[in-house]
Amino acid sequence: MTQGLTAKALKPEEYFIEDEPYYEAVGNEIEIFEAADRNHLPVLLKGPTGCGKTRFMEHMAWRLQRPLITVSCHDDLTASDLVGRYLISGGETVWIDGPLARAVRHGAICYLDEIVEARKDTVVVIHPLADDRRVLPIEKLGELLEAGPDFCLALSYNPGYQSVLKDLKQSTRQRFVALEFDYPDAGLEKKIIIKESGVDQAQAALLVKFARMTRNLKGSGLEEGASTRLLVHAGKLIASGIPPVSACQSAIAQALTDEAEMLTAINELSASVF
Repeated sequence: MTQGLTAKALKPEEYFIEDEPYYEAVGNEIEIFEAADRNHLPVLLKGPTGCGKTRFMEHMAWRLQRPLITVSCHDDLTASDLVGRYLISGGETVWIDGPLARAVRHGAICYLDEIVEARKDTVVVIHPLADDRRVLPIEKLGELLEAGPDFCLALSYNPGYQSVLKDLKQSTRQRFVALEFDYPDAGLEKKIIIKESGVDQAQAALLVKFARMTRNLKGSGLEEGASTRLLVHAGKLIASGIPPVSACQSAIAQALTDEAEMLTAINELSASVF
């Protein structure tokens, strides 16, 4: 039996981010992440959808000059998906590293996005990496991978979608340094929209005003209000010549809900603003 690694596992340079991702710090999250990384502490990002958690991770990977391996978690994600498995290739049985093992081997940042979407038996796999041991047991190989100083583990989740069935156990949560994210204040959010979409200051200010109105509907028919990401999408449509009300309808209202009454209410809000 032969054992091998995927081509990607042998080319960690593919995971480097060459150009600086645009990110505006809201607080001292950059300094805290850097301090956690120096002390080999795993990091948990908490915050609503579209508030910049993934962009922050891309920025930190660029800032630290570290490869970034991102995994979008889901209900069917298994421990083997993260750690690795044997596959048949060219008539031989070869071992293929999963993204977590790949990150440990090559001193990369492994970012598990929306970790609460993964099965609980899968989440347990990260525990030995998230405490003082910093090891990844690969039972199928009889191997104990030790994480080097450059390896960093980061998770994210949206507390707004927590439930009894989808929540982080204390045994997981208490292994991490937590950073709480939220939508930026109006001035900073306007700056981000202008930079990312190309709209002028007046249109960006109206988009921010509209977003605040939708966020006030959270819990009153909407699970979430308009995220900064959706505002950027709408801004790009407006900058491309789409009328603002139509842009908000397609990029924001339709993305937030399928309920006819809420769609009408949100569209009326955008019409009142623009």
